[in-house]
Amino acid sequence: MEIKISTKQILNVLYILSWLIFVGICIDTGGVLSNAIYAFFFNPVIAQNFWSGLDLSSLFQFDPGYFLVETSLMSIVGIMKAIMFYLIIKLIHDKKLNLLQPFSNEVRKFIFNLAFLTFGIGLFSSWAVNYAEWFESKGVIMPDSNLLKIDGAGVWLFMSIVLFIIAQIFKRGIEIQEENELTV
Repeated sequence: MEIKISTKQILNVLYILSWLIFVGICIDTGGVLSNAIYAFFFNPVIAQNFWSGLDLSSLFQFDPGYFLVETSLMSIVGIMKAIMFYLIIKLIHDKKLNLLQPFSNEVRKFIFNLAFLTFGIGLFSSWAVNYAEWFESKGVIMPDSNLLKIDGAGVWLFMSIVLFIIAQIFKRGIEIQEENELTV
């Protein structure tokens, strides 16, 4: 007995997973932002038990401004990831993905937007990791970059290049599709 799973069923599962990931990223990024603001303006002690149990007290004691910059970079990376999943949710929800004619301007724009977002995530992740390494060279005790959720800059940059290539393929597919429609 063979079970056949349709593309529509897979898209529904991916839609639900995208929502779960989107909500999780929003909660995590909101936690980082609110903890950073609270620590910076009201109670620096919270840096010792920062969001998700991170200890950024050494960084805050080193320089509160650097603390704000590092947590801002962490937040920017999180916000860009959330926007990426929002775009995925929006594409599936608005039913702009026509499986009968997948080469459309909406999908091409979607892929270009994802490519730019992944490029930005890669840049800001790299910047945040380099900044954290600089702090460590100054004697500041920093959590690992994967705990800060800023690791994988190279993967994000690689993914952006792949998405740019796919976007160009879609652009060419749209051109061929339009040429075929004109000749009919």
